[in-house]
Amino acid sequence: MKVCPYIEASFQVLGKKWNGQIVHYLSLCNDEMAHFSDIKRDLTGITSRALSLKLSELAEDGIVDKVVESGTPVTITYVLTKKGSDLAQSLKPIQEWAKQNMNVVLSHETEAKEID
Repeated sequence: MKVCPYIEASFQVLGKKWNGQIVHYLSLCNDEMAHFSDIKRDLTGITSRALSLKLSELAEDGIVDKVVESGTPVTITYVLTKKGSDLAQSLKPIQEWAKQNMNVVLSHETEAKEID
């Protein structure tokens, strides 16, 4: 039996560490631009280097737009593209499955954020 190419392609993005969390985080921003420092602060455990690399990869894949606003200082923000928003919506059933089937322990600092 052959592997489904669509599942395989999906996991080439979602199977990479942090990508699903970044897409989920940006989806919670409700089309507002997110600053690097905001994402870094809220994604506990990610290093600046890893976040920078992941955002670049997601931008190359057309999932995230990097918006550079000139001025002093230069402002860089991130937002999901249409493709990224569609991907975020596909995470809803996975999130629901995990709630029902996985033993996820939330710390008091972490609260599960639902995808709207």
